[in-house]
Amino acid sequence: MAVLPMKKVLICGLKRNRKRTLEYLQRQGAVEIAAAVEEDQIFKRMNVLSSKAVFERNAAEAEQALGILQTYSPEKKGILAAFQGREPLPLDTYEALAGRHNEIMKTAGRILALAKDVGEKKGSLPRLEQQLQELEPWRTFDLPLDFKGTRHTSAFIGSVPRPVSLEELVGDLTERCGKAVDVSIVSSSKEQTCFFTVCGKEDAGQVESALKAMGFVSAPRTSEVPAEHQRKLQEEIQEIRRALEADEREICSLAASRNDLKFVVDYYTMRAEKYGVLNGLSQSRSVFLITGYVPADQVDRLERELTERYDVFVEFEDPSEEEDVPVILRNNWFAEPVEGIVESYSLPGKGELDPSAVTAPFYYLLFGLMLSDAAYGLIMVFGCLYCLKKCPNMEEGLKKALKMFLYSGISTTFWGFMFGSFFGDAVNVIATTFFGRPDISMPPLWFEPVDLPMKMLVFSFAFGIIHLFTGLGVKLYCSVKSGHLVDGIYDAVFWYMLVGGAIVYMLTMSMFTDMLGLGFTLPPAAGTASAAVAAVGLVGVVLTSGRESRNWGKRILKGLYGAYGITSYLSDILSYSRLLALGLATSVISTVFNKMGSMLGDSIPGIILFILVFVIGHALNLAINAMGAYVHTNRLQFVEFFGKFYEGGGRKFSPFAEHTKYYKVKEDN
Repeated sequence: MAVLPMKKVLICGLKRNRKRTLEYLQRQGAVEIAAAVEEDQIFKRMNVLSSKAVFERNAAEAEQALGILQTYSPEKKGILAAFQGREPLPLDTYEALAGRHNEIMKTAGRILALAKDVGEKKGSLPRLEQQLQELEPWRTFDLPLDFKGTRHTSAFIGSVPRPVSLEELVGDLTERCGKAVDVSIVSSSKEQTCFFTVCGKEDAGQVESALKAMGFVSAPRTSEVPAEHQRKLQEEIQEIRRALEADEREICSLAASRNDLKFVVDYYTMRAEKYGVLNGLSQSRSVFLITGYVPADQVDRLERELTERYDVFVEFEDPSEEEDVPVILRNNWFAEPVEGIVESYSLPGKGELDPSAVTAPFYYLLFGLMLSDAAYGLIMVFGCLYCLKKCPNMEEGLKKALKMFLYSGISTTFWGFMFGSFFGDAVNVIATTFFGRPDISMPPLWFEPVDLPMKMLVFSFAFGIIHLFTGLGVKLYCSVKSGHLVDGIYDAVFWYMLVGGAIVYMLTMSMFTDMLGLGFTLPPAAGTASAAVAAVGLVGVVLTSGRESRNWGKRILKGLYGAYGITSYLSDILSYSRLLALGLATSVISTVFNKMGSMLGDSIPGIILFILVFVIGHALNLAINAMGAYVHTNRLQFVEFFGKFYEGGGRKFSPFAEHTKYYKVKEDN
């Protein structure tokens, strides 16, 4: 159980070394930079937020260019791409690429410009195609569609939204306007009839009114003959499509710059973060100051390298009791994987121990008990090992999570063999169905929970009691270590006596032991002794739970309320029945899938059905019950276990580091 000690650091140097010092600190990721001291006549703060905004905008543009490349030339990724992590980048390579950042941004700008041009061209095509379609009914018309008539005549070119004959058109127009008109039908379809009408100029108003009454719609206006305008539109569409293909080819050709663009995204992200720090630094005309927190195990190395490489003054000191010191956890290989679980609840508060080491064994065992299938456990083990081996650059948080599932998989395998579950009862089903050997099965090393559910329930309660009492033990240990032995006796020992005594007393009751199927009952003498111990514990809890009150009346009332907490212990112990419930769920669902798959026997269709049901069913069962085991194991840790000794409230160590997406710069040794 280790919360890494922190040191407070002061770095002072000449401004000419500021850039290199900050870049080194960022690559190391070992210093959390604190807010600058108040400004005075000597030390001021720079306002570089505008430069930071420029870097953020450049990073966003490069990321957008990468998205465009992904659309036109998708990057091929393996099945383990999500586990690969950031690619290590040697420092000399980083510096060489950094010298080309303007050139790379020009490439990003070109991609964005091409994408914009492609978008505009694609947007114009539907409009031109619509115009082409509108001209199709007028293709055989030999006058421009904007023809208005001659000196003495007026012309109307358009359509009505229905099929109509020439005689009907002439008759309808003549009847409506009472004037002589000349009508020529250009084309006719189910949707419309296109026609050309000529009348005397003096009759134009009456003819136009009559046409509107008929639902007349003017033809699209063009100054050219429709066929000629169609030809030009087709040429324009073909030209746009050729240009569009050329732009898309050029975008695809720029896919060779993908890695450079990834670099520049990270480069500007790092610069933006550096300028965010720079904006808060205290600086005089010639000197800059950096204050912050450093893990104690990094002190010697940082002091040596900062003074030797960058000619700065470095001073370390212990933080004061009043300071809000950040928290970083450091554990061995066994406990390290559950640090993320502890962090998701809350980091240790000031003076608290890191609970990772005591949490780890219970976490793995509880997870395995809930899943409890040897085959599922082996799948988890080999799957996690494969990912860890194939992806050496995996991010630290993901690596810890996979190790946690690896150890949980080992536990699952162990409990699976103990309970005789290997894909449920697949061994017996396969042997019986396809080989006619019902005598072959995988017997449990201990017992089968499906056959003896009460025994599994008792075991779950016993495991839960051990888990809860361990939490109380940690509470006692923390009290002793902090020099508050009396508080440990009040808050842990008395509860040990009360709860432990009550449990032992119940074991002297035959009704209780018979109900649980224990097969033994403790003698009355044990009941008398345990009742006395529980009574002492109860009195101790009543007298000490409200000890912060000076008034004895309030103290007793608070003590009685504290003693009511015995009911919470009962509910906590009952919570461990989920070990039985989830373990049975995994086994029963596996058995159901096995039975479903074997319904057609050993025929060819039966073999095919069994393989399909087996693979799909067990994949779903593993996914669902592994998720259930994860959630409920967390709940047992957070609610039942941590509730006995752990408060949390610590602040996570947040160093000035490379919060990049694609690369991580390796410091040269």
